[in-house]
This record gives sequence, C-alpha cells and structure tokens, in this order.
Amino acid sequence: MKMSSNEASMADFFAAHLQTSLKSKDPYAGKSIHARVIKSRLHSAIFLMNNLINYYAKTGLISDSHKLFDEMPLRNAFTWNIILSAYMKNGKFEMGHKLFDEMPDRDSVSWTAMIVGYNQMGRFRNAVSMFVRMVSANIAPTQFTFTNVLASVAAMEGLDVGRKVHSFVVKLGLSSYIPVANSLVNMYGKSGDSNTAKVVFDRMKLRSVSSWNAMVSLNMQSGCVDVAMSLFEQMPERDVVSWNAVIAGYNQLGFYREALIFFSRMLKESSVKPDHFTVASVLSACANLGVMRHGKEIHAQVIRIGLDANGPVLNALISMYSKSSGVEIAQKIVEKCLTTNLNVISFTALLEGYLKLGDIKPARKIFDSTKDKDVVAWTAMIVGYVQNGFNMDALELFREMLNYGPKPNYYTLAAMLSVSASLASMDYGKQIHARALRSGEESSVSVSNALITMYAKAGSIENSMRVFNQIHWNRETVSWTSMIISLAQHGHGEEAIKLFERMLDLGVNPDHITYVGVLSACTHAGLVQQGQKYFTTMQSLHKIEPTPSHYACMIDLFGRAGLLQEAQDFIEKMPIEPDIISWGSLLSSCKVHKHAELAAIAAERLLAMEPENSGAYSALANVYSACGRWDDAAKTRKLMKDRGVKKEQGFSWIQIKNKAHVFGVEDGLHPQKDAIYNKMAELWEKIKKKGFVPDTDAVLHDLDVEVKEQILSHHSEKLAIAFGLISTPEKTTLRIMKNLRICSDCHSAIKYISMIVDREIVVRDATRFHHFKDGSCSCRDYW
Repeated sequence: MKMSSNEASMADFFAAHLQTSLKSKDPYAGKSIHARVIKSRLHSAIFLMNNLINYYAKTGLISDSHKLFDEMPLRNAFTWNIILSAYMKNGKFEMGHKLFDEMPDRDSVSWTAMIVGYNQMGRFRNAVSMFVRMVSANIAPTQFTFTNVLASVAAMEGLDVGRKVHSFVVKLGLSSYIPVANSLVNMYGKSGDSNTAKVVFDRMKLRSVSSWNAMVSLNMQSGCVDVAMSLFEQMPERDVVSWNAVIAGYNQLGFYREALIFFSRMLKESSVKPDHFTVASVLSACANLGVMRHGKEIHAQVIRIGLDANGPVLNALISMYSKSSGVEIAQKIVEKCLTTNLNVISFTALLEGYLKLGDIKPARKIFDSTKDKDVVAWTAMIVGYVQNGFNMDALELFREMLNYGPKPNYYTLAAMLSVSASLASMDYGKQIHARALRSGEESSVSVSNALITMYAKAGSIENSMRVFNQIHWNRETVSWTSMIISLAQHGHGEEAIKLFERMLDLGVNPDHITYVGVLSACTHAGLVQQGQKYFTTMQSLHKIEPTPSHYACMIDLFGRAGLLQEAQDFIEKMPIEPDIISWGSLLSSCKVHKHAELAAIAAERLLAMEPENSGAYSALANVYSACGRWDDAAKTRKLMKDRGVKKEQGFSWIQIKNKAHVFGVEDGLHPQKDAIYNKMAELWEKIKKKGFVPDTDAVLHDLDVEVKEQILSHHSEKLAIAFGLISTPEKTTLRIMKNLRICSDCHSAIKYISMIVDREIVVRDATRFHHFKDGSCSCRDYW
C-alpha cells in the first residue's frame, strides 16, 4: 500500500529523529518514537521499521528488535541483515545461524555479517569457514568482507589460508583498496611472512598513515628495529599510532631505555599528544627498569596534558610504582580510586608489588578486599606464596580457588605443580595432573614442563618420560632440558646423554641450563671424558660462555671420580673466582675420598665467603673423623660451637595419604614410634642375616661398636622406611626424601631392605635420587 505524501514526510521525520537519537544510545527515546509511529499508523512502512529495528539492535535491546522483526508484515533484505548482524555481533551465534538459514535471499551483506560477527567474537576459524562457503555460493566478497576475514587469518597466523584469500583479492581487483591492502600487510606480518608484507606495501600506489603504521609495527615486532626506524623517518605524516608502534615495539623487545628516549622525542618534535596507549607503554618501560624517577616524571606529564588516569594508564601507574619499590604510593593511588570501580588488574599489580618485597600479609589483605577477582589475581597470590616458601598456604588457597574462584589457567596449574614438586607429593601432583587433563591445559608447554619436573622430584622418572613423550609435537628447549636434568638426577646418565644427542639431531638448540643438566649427567655416571668433551663443545659449537654452575659441575665431575688433583688444577685455571658451590663440591668429594689436606683448603675458602656455613664445618670434621684424626675433628666442632654456628640437622620425610611424616635421627616424637622401632629392629636383624655389615665408620664419633650400630639403625631415612612399610600395602613403592646426603651405611642397608621386603624404595637426598630394588641401586654405588 502506497503512502501519501504526508505519511512519507512523517516517516522521514521519524527516521531522521531515530538517527539523531541513536548517537545518544538512549533506548527510551526509541520507544517513545516507536509509540508515535504506531499512533500515526506508519508501522507498515518498511524503511521506517528497519530504522527502528536497527535502533533497538544498536542500543542493546535485541529481543525488542527481534519482536518487531517478527511483527513486520513485509520485510526486505535490509531487514534480515540488520537483525542477523545484531545477533552475530553480540555473540548469539545459534540465533544468527537460524536466521541465516531461514533467509529467503542472501547477499554479500548477509555473508559478511556472519564473518564480521565471528571475527569480532574471536571465533576466527568459523569466520574463515563462512568465507569459504560464501565463495562456494558464488557471492562476491566486498572489501569489508576481506578486511574481516584477513583479520581472522592474521589472528590464526594461517599463512596458507591467507595466500588463498589474497588470490581472491587480486581476482576481484580489490588490491588497490587501501583498507584491503593494509589488511594484507597485517596478515602477512602476523603470519610470519614479512617479505610478502613488504611486497604488498611496496606495490601500493596510495598509502594511508595506517599503511605505514602497519609496516613500522611489523618490523618492530620482528626485531628489525633499523628497518622500522627507516620507515618511520620516511613517513609523510604521522599520527599517535605511528609513535606508539615504535615505543611499544621497543618495550616489547626489552629496549626499555630506548622506549623512554623515543617518548621524549615525541614530546619535543611532534604536535601529536600521547594517548592512553603511549603512556601505558612508557610506564611499563619504567616498571621493567625499576626506575621510579622517570615514572614520576611521566605521571606528572599525564596530569599536565590532562589525560584521564583511568583504565590502562591507572593500571600502568600502579604497576610502575609497585615494581619500582614505591608500593606505598601505589597503595595510595588504589585507595584514592576505590570509588571508581578499579579494574582487578590494578589490584593484581599492587599485589605483585607486595609479593616482590616478600610482604605477604598486606598482599593477602589486598587480595581479600578485591571484588570479582579474576584468574590473574588468584594466580598472583598463589605464585606469591610459592615464591616465598609458603607452600601449604598456596595449597589452601588453590583449594579455595577450586571451590569459589575462577577456573585455574595453565599458569596456576604450573605453579601448583611446582608446590607438589617442592613437597615431593605425587598425590597432590596427580590430582593437579588430572585437573589439567580435564581442562585441556596439559598440552600447555609450561604445564607439561612442570609435570615433568613434578614427577621427577616425586621420584617417578617413568611418569616424567611419559609426559615428555606425549608432547613430542611441541618440544622446545625447556622441555628437553627438564627431561635431561630429571634423568641425570635419577642416575640415568647414559639415557640423559642419549636424549641430549637426539635433541641436537632434531635441531633443538640447547641453552646454558641444558648443559648444566648434561654435565650433571656425566658427573652422576662418572663419565669424565665425555663431560670434558661437552664442556668444550658448549663453548666452541654453541658459543655458550661457562657460568659458575658449569664450573661447579666440572669440579664435581673430577672430584666424584676421585681425581682430586685434577679438580684442584681446574679451580686454579678458572677465569672466574670459584664460588661457594665450587668449593662445596670439592669439599664434598674430599669427604668421600678422605683427603683431609685438600678438604681443609676447600673449607677455609668456603668459610671465608660464608662464615655461617655449618655444612663446611661438618664436612671438614667428618673428613677428619673418617681419617681417624679425632683430635682435629673435635677441634673443628669446638670452633664451630665457639663461633655460634649451628649444625644443620638431618631429617627425612615420607608422604602417606597427603600427609608428610617427618623423622630425625633417634626420633621419638612420632605417635607410632614403638611400632616403627620394632619394625626397624626386625629389619636390622633380617638384613644382617642376609649378609649386611653395618658401616660403623659412618658414625663419625669415637664410640663403642654396639652404640654405633644402634645410632646407624635409627638414622632418619631408615625410620621413614620402617614407617612406610607398616603404613602401606605390600608391593607399594616407598618414596623417601632427605635434606642431607645419604650416608654410606644407609645406602648399603636400604639395598638389602629392598630385597627382603620385595619393594622399590626411592630416596631423594640433597644431590640426587637413588632407586633401590632387588638389592641394588640405580646409582651403581657411584654417588
């Protein structure tokens, strides 16, 4: 039915009023106009009703929009596209698909609406799939279609797909459209093909500022700083994005001072004012440098130019002060802004500032006061506990997170696996592993590496290798290194070296930590010549300068093999001063091989660096005792007492049903002590009948043989084993942890115990793992 001129005029008036009111996004204005439209009996005018549908959709009233859509007696393609676009842009994909399937006619706008919706909501593969269907349906994509699908391809880093989309761009003659060309540059850059990105850029007859910005940003992100700066200097005009591309690039590459210098240049040379992204980047650079002075200057600049300190800027200010030892200032900023519904990121930054100082109580107070805590805040608090040694607090908070908080992410799970590794608790570790499997986070590199380490530290090298083998498709240096170190610690030196050689064959580059693992493997296996070869290869082939850790490994390599003169010669030729670990390694070797003179030199040098090191006194006294020099041993112990140095007490522990049971030598505190001592007495008699001879020389005091035997039978690791045997089913593997090095008598006794009880007994001491089974040890008596 054709409208009269008066009705057409009224319809135009209402449509124009809707367009004007749309800028304010006031839904009530739209409802008021809608009421007047009905009163004027203009609800059959498709043009006007389309405007109303569009108004409701863009002001967030999608249900009203759809209701009006359902009530329309007549619809055109524009009507369908409006409601379709509204559903897709708001993530209502099921409704969007239903409408799309019901559409009588689909044009390029319909298909593009689907692609735009998927792209904006991060469902990039769906966007690309829809584009493929569009092309198959012989619907010609528009430049707006291409900019969105190319953005999805860039996010996916799908170079092969991107090249095919590019071919369609060329086929349809849209290469000269600046937005499409810019999208191609962006896609190639983010997909790792910077050469083609440059070709596209060079072929552009017309370039916008965005074209130049894309190339500058691409080269900065690729680390081609010189190329990026050359392009920046050639730019005919620059906007704030141009400056931000360089500043953010410097910051992301770790060139924090250069970021600040370039910001200073921006202020001096350009009329362009910094925006929130500029300030957030330079404050981040200050935070990474830990320089509060520059941060304060930028803070003053923010106030001078009248930039609102909200959102990213506020978070960056809090982070900068928190990381620059100005946590009190950060706290004041937070308190001042509490009424503005401060973002949880700000609280997390402040939280991390206190945690960095090791100040747990105020950190927890901030955490508890934060509303709507996200996974970052929970993880920051958990990691803070872990880094400061509060493992049980971390476990308790993690349980609370599972019950009341957000779903843990891979970083949370990796932190909790670190806790399990520290506690050597396989039960906890397995529970977290199961959660990682359910959430799909197991494939994360950080979680996989943490699992390898957790299982290894809990004594199960088999599970470590199983996890490693499952991530063969994504093995990077850290994964290989974790596995090599784990094998070395468990006495599988040859396997660790084979894995290292395989790593090299596959082209995975080792780093300095990898070589610490390799040298450690050679040390534990007594492979002196191979260790020397790898120490040379590390420098000549991989250009890795030795660190104190590498030198300490070499000293340990010679010392454990009894080559004490070679170890001393190596120390004298080192280009750096030996550290505590180096002298400690030499002293430990002197104790094993009973070399009192060299032990005295090593202890003297070690104590010069660390006078409170009780281990040095104890080791020297033990060497003297082992050599029968009782007077010298007594003098050393008296000197230790006179200087107020307390000996580190040895203790062992075992996890039974998620509870750690700790034992000291001659321990009488455990509630089941009678049963434990009876079990140990029974074991002692049985292993002696099997041929075990107590190593009374391991008791480094001048006592009767009977007293020495009693002391030996009550060593902490033996008591832990006795408790494990009476507390677990037969055939169960026992996993014992010890804070000091296992003694020779315990090592020999546990071999016999493993044979008579027919169990595997895993002992982790201060230096390595020992797997006792069927009367032998994985270390082959070389430790």
